[in-house]
Amino acid sequence: MYHLTAIFLLLLLPVTAYASIQRYEHVIISTQIFTQTEINDIAVTNQEYAKLATDNTWLTVMSERLKRFKPNKDERESFLRTVYYEAARAGLDPQLVLSVIQVESGFRKYAISHAGARGYMQIMPFWIETIGDETHNLFHLRVNLRYGCMILRHYLNKENGDYFRALGRYNGSLGQATYPQLVFNLLHSTWQYSQPAI
Repeated sequence: MYHLTAIFLLLLLPVTAYASIQRYEHVIISTQIFTQTEINDIAVTNQEYAKLATDNTWLTVMSERLKRFKPNKDERESFLRTVYYEAARAGLDPQLVLSVIQVESGFRKYAISHAGARGYMQIMPFWIETIGDETHNLFHLRVNLRYGCMILRHYLNKENGDYFRALGRYNGSLGQATYPQLVFNLLHSTWQYSQPAI
């Protein structure tokens, strides 16, 4: 019954360029996308980040760019380590994920859209039932980023690597250019990063 209600409510909602109203559909992702230790609100550790990071300057450069949204350095770097880790885990460009987060929530952890999407990556609560567990809190940093990255990866796979269409699906505005263009504009103007030559 919940599934039908969620679908009905989503059909009634207007599509906007700024709110993630991802479509309710079966996602071919493992239903256990978290281990027990990953369902809290604790950021990725330096050790976890170091296992995936290939460039030591990324964190420094991105931290400086994020300063206007997150003035506290420790909070900023914890957030960035977690973005990097979750993006890399899902096979996504962390700069693209930062662009999505800026468009979706303006880097506000407790953002809620008019449609009920939550957190940094504006995850609709029905995803908990689809790919997660009822104990998951979508305002928790790692939980929100894990869901968002896995959902975006799912849509990218579904669209055979077409980022424009995948972003449209993520936002619930497939076929419209506004949302993907906002993300691409931020990627190129703010978050683009090239590893320094050695």
